[in-house]
Amino acid sequence: MNKIRYHDGYKYQLVEEYSVEISIRPEKEIITNYIELYPDGRLIIKSGYAWDGPSGPTIDTKNFMRGSLVHDALYQLMRKEKLPRFCRKPADLELHKICREDGMCKFRAWYVLFGVRKFASFAASAKFDRPDLIAP
Repeated sequence: MNKIRYHDGYKYQLVEEYSVEISIRPEKEIITNYIELYPDGRLIIKSGYAWDGPSGPTIDTKNFMRGSLVHDALYQLMRKEKLPRFCRKPADLELHKICREDGMCKFRAWYVLFGVRKFASFAASAKFDRPDLIAP
């Protein structure tokens, strides 16, 4: 019998490729199926990438979506051990910066940054990587 391998827990899927320059600059390029990060700070997230949007006790608003996309992609690179864990703080600061650029008020952006700094360390750990599920 044929089986499928899949992941669950995602709410959103990118319809077209997204590219942004960020402050994280790896020594050499990082290339995965859906995420590319280059030494010049260019982050490319490919069409089809799935993420869970803003996490925690929050509301999924338009001024949070782009930041959550970039943040989730960077945390995924850390979980896959493609990006070192010391990049967690710069990833969190990118989230804050993008949310502010997209019009999030200062207090909410600060609260978001506080939340990920205080409570999201586990999400960058390889132990938190989503397991492959198999069906049937």
